[in-house]
Amino acid sequence: MNILETLEAKAKMLPEKYRNMSHEELESMIRDIKAKMGKKLFIPGHHYQKDEVIQFADATGDSLKLAQLSADNREAEHIVFCGVHFMAETADILTTESQKVYLPDMRAGCSMADMADIYQTERAWEFLQVLFGDTILPLTYVNSTAAIKSFVGANGGATVTSSNAEKMVRWAFSKKERLLFLPDQHLGRNTAFNIGIGLDEMAVYNPIENILEYDGPLEKVKVILWKGHCSVHENFTVENIAQVRNAYPDMKIIVHPECTREVVGLSDMAGSTNYIIENIEASPAGSSWAVGTEMNLVNRLISQHPDKKIISLNPHMCPCLTMNRIDLQHLAWSLDSVFQGEEINLIKVDEKTALNANLALNRMLEQS
Repeated sequence: MNILETLEAKAKMLPEKYRNMSHEELESMIRDIKAKMGKKLFIPGHHYQKDEVIQFADATGDSLKLAQLSADNREAEHIVFCGVHFMAETADILTTESQKVYLPDMRAGCSMADMADIYQTERAWEFLQVLFGDTILPLTYVNSTAAIKSFVGANGGATVTSSNAEKMVRWAFSKKERLLFLPDQHLGRNTAFNIGIGLDEMAVYNPIENILEYDGPLEKVKVILWKGHCSVHENFTVENIAQVRNAYPDMKIIVHPECTREVVGLSDMAGSTNYIIENIEASPAGSSWAVGTEMNLVNRLISQHPDKKIISLNPHMCPCLTMNRIDLQHLAWSLDSVFQGEEINLIKVDEKTALNANLALNRMLEQS
């Protein structure tokens, strides 16, 4: 059973009460509970969430920023995280024992995080130690499970974000000769390439077949990329770029580094979600942008910047199905349950896993 299947198995069915409520009734319930709970309640909302949910967020941002804000908010006894499972796990790891973290819909996951489980990772580590000895430091993207973060922390490594990946890769190379980058091969490849590591110095570990995909001499390998990817960002293609260049010659193309190396190389700019938002916000009126990231965010940028022409790099792109699980009904149910003193969809990382995961997170935070 993979991670998403496990989450779905744990997910409780949304009660009929909330299914039968109107949009207006749900919004009224959420506003009422927020007003009554005050500072005891904190609702972080990830950039990729639906507008109907984001409107009630006390803070918006990327996953790590929201987890840090949750940890800093010591007045909040209840944190209802509008994101996905790994984000809520990170919030639970960074917050205190007296704070409780909930995920409104337990089916809200990340296909990328699902591509690296702890059993595959432990097997990979044994395999790679035989090939390369004690020369590898593991790094994991924050878009990974608590178990993977814990593994990385226990083996001297750290987490990374799309904003600080270059800094963390340089840090890793100051510690060891090689690095293993989990679970997104594209972010790892783009980051390593940006700091001068050749594509011929990068190998790909295939967790399904337990093999290293590499044709050259092993001693040349500097970066081992886990064979995982974001199902949304991998759908932006070089053909999409050619179409935009042909239709809008003056339009700037800005993409997330979870896109393939070919797409990033042909784009004008590449960076984290915050990087994309900040650059579009700072651009002059009349500027035009093709954006290669999740559609909920692209649509929000379009509505927030009517003075600019903004389109999706892929006109046929859909919102991320797993990032997009949380809706008004589940948010209302979660908040109502918290208000009634029930612990529905509580996220709790066990103590040992949390301890080592915290090591990985704190090593990153120390470099920031």
